[in-house]
Amino acid sequence: MVISLVQKIFKSFDKEDERHKNINNLSQGTLNKEYEILKIKTKRDDLRNFLFSLGCFEGEKVKIVSVLSDNYSIIINNAKYCIDKELAELIIIN
Repeated sequence: MVISLVQKIFKSFDKEDERHKNINNLSQGTLNKEYEILKIKTKRDDLRNFLFSLGCFEGEKVKIVSVLSDNYSIIINNAKYCIDKELAELIIIN
């Protein structure tokens, strides 16, 4: 009985780890956690160039500071920006 309880506890930890592994874009991230940008997933040059002008490119660190409705306040290179959910979904993170 105790062994099955311990097994259930460990399985719940495994599920939490799997949930964190499934994060693939910035809109799925958690607050105040730093992520590394893996890529910008868009074919539109105007969006890619806009994000690049903010300092949002592969290898850069990004942190979500707050989320209000579908607006994300993020920090990139010690600068704070506000982007909408559409842009946040284009930023692929680890």
